[in-house]
Amino acid sequence: MGMFGSSDKSTGDKPAPAKGPPAATSLSIVGLGMTVRGDLETEGVVKVEGTVEGHVSAGQQVLVAKGGVVHGDIETTEAVVGGAVRGSVTARERVEVQAGAAIDGDVTTRRIAVAEGATLNGQIKMGEGGPLLSPTAHG
Repeated sequence: MGMFGSSDKSTGDKPAPAKGPPAATSLSIVGLGMTVRGDLETEGVVKVEGTVEGHVSAGQQVLVAKGGVVHGDIETTEAVVGGAVRGSVTARERVEVQAGAAIDGDVTTRRIAVAEGATLNGQIKMGEGGPLLSPTAHG
């Protein structure tokens, strides 16, 4: 299109490179005292300091800060929980449950770290070929 001076005509210049990942990781924050009702989705990082009532999906990381609450499922590459999650946590790589944190739901991941003083009520599924980590694992 001709918008902003670009043209479809060839000028001999190399074409612009294909759009790749952003140079900086996007960070979305649900602040202290804030409540979000609905699903959140990003390719970057979500930090929850307040409350989310819905599904949280982040391409890179979900951080639930101390005092933060998620009433819903979490799907991400890495989850760090310092607050409370009431729902399942699915992380392609790693889940960290910090001291004083609580997860009431199933956890599916390759690696997990649970600190002394954390509470985890649910099934833990780990490994490379878990059904939620690899959709082709069913053969």
